[in-house]
Amino acid sequence: MSAVRWGMLSTAGIGRMVASAVRGSGDTRFVAVASRDAAKARGFAAEFGLPLSFGSYQDLLAWHEVDAVYVPLPVAMHTEWTIRALNAGKHVLCEKPFAVTAADAGRCFDAAKAASRLVIEGLMWREHPQTAVAVQLVAQGAIGRLAFIRAALSVSAPPGDIRRTSVLGGGAVLDLGCYCISAIRLFGGQPLQVRAVQVPDPAPGAQGCDLRLAATLTLPDDVVGQFDVGLDLTRRDELELIGTEGKVVVPDPWLCRTGRVELHSGAKAEYLAADPNGAFGLGPGEHDAYRIELDAASRAITEGTPPRFGRADAVEQAVVIETVRRAARERRRRRCAGRDRPRRHAWAGHRVRRREGSPMTSSAGAGRRLRQPGDETRLPRDPERRRRADRYFALPA
Repeated sequence: MSAVRWGMLSTAGIGRMVASAVRGSGDTRFVAVASRDAAKARGFAAEFGLPLSFGSYQDLLAWHEVDAVYVPLPVAMHTEWTIRALNAGKHVLCEKPFAVTAADAGRCFDAAKAASRLVIEGLMWREHPQTAVAVQLVAQGAIGRLAFIRAALSVSAPPGDIRRTSVLGGGAVLDLGCYCISAIRLFGGQPLQVRAVQVPDPAPGAQGCDLRLAATLTLPDDVVGQFDVGLDLTRRDELELIGTEGKVVVPDPWLCRTGRVELHSGAKAEYLAADPNGAFGLGPGEHDAYRIELDAASRAITEGTPPRFGRADAVEQAVVIETVRRAARERRRRRCAGRDRPRRHAWAGHRVRRREGSPMTSSAGAGRRLRQPGDETRLPRDPERRRRADRYFALPA
């Protein structure tokens, strides 16, 4: 069976990684690249031995000898060019995050259905055998009952980087948090509630988007998920799955370079290879995760089978991303007027729930108005009511 012929929209750095990763693959072959700068496209094509290059994205989409398109464009362009590619009759693998809203994710799948084409969100770590080992351990009860999921990812991106540019879809959650959220959902299910806090980015062009963010997610069956991300920190790649009888540690969860999973029980630690029989041909470096992802997409296209993660997963992922961003953005604290020291408490300590399209209300009474910044008021004397008033958000059903 012949390899799927792929085109790439953009000559971005991650595209270079992907093009290198699939060299020699029997399932996936890149044949074309497009850039708004024709010279860059020609240089990329020459470097990776691609027969075709184009000076516009639309020209590549119009070329009949391209079966599928890989979209590593800035986040803000994902939905537009995914839909354009689908409308042009191409299958699409779009880099994470697939869309910044659930509505946009739904639009992409509507376009895929109308065109009878596949569309896939590019979270490559989920296709790697290392992840499969971790999933199997949790499912088999190797750590008892899952209780806590902790994930982290941080990088050091300079001011002005596209990941720190608001109009291009920048921000720590969109660029990094999507990995952590996908892990929490994969192991713990769709979150029920979210609370989050962020540090706004002061860099020019960032327009206050999240430079760093931490969130706590309430999951079904009393499981709690936590993650933190940052765009100005040292590199960290972390995933821990903590149960009542042990824990699973994935040392390099996102790029999967170590190819192993750790199982801890008391003082004992067991190190499990991701590919003990060599079926996936794992090697050093970070190419394997992308190769496995692209080959899985190519097989789904060739065989006409649905991908493992489809519409429901992509839409639910976007719902959580939206909710985390909103929770972090709308969480407020207030200094008490007339005090020498700022207090941590902004409102009486009622838990707050919010659903899409509904007014903000207190759980202590439907329709009850919460104190707003600018209201002249004293904190309640009751110590129980002076606890921190973090905002909780209920995810849309």
